[in-house]
Amino acid sequence: MEDPGRSVYRLASLDGAPHPVLDAPYDSLEAAESAAQSWCAGQGRLSGLAGCGIAVEVQTRAGVWRTVDYPLCCLRSARP
Repeated sequence: MEDPGRSVYRLASLDGAPHPVLDAPYDSLEAAESAAQSWCAGQGRLSGLAGCGIAVEVQTRAGVWRTVDYPLCCLRSARP
């Protein structure tokens, strides 16, 4: 059972849907951002804004997801 005081993060596409490759639970904002940065610097760099434009979301106590960050390095590396 998950600790109710622990935040869970995920990576989503800019349309709010779970990211097609990076959708996984992350234990911290830093871990989620690190995964996004690695993706955008590697395999995702050729994906264009649809694949490289990433939002970091946190799950609320009510179970809904709220956007808390947009890693700028991913937006900058996206090709139109």
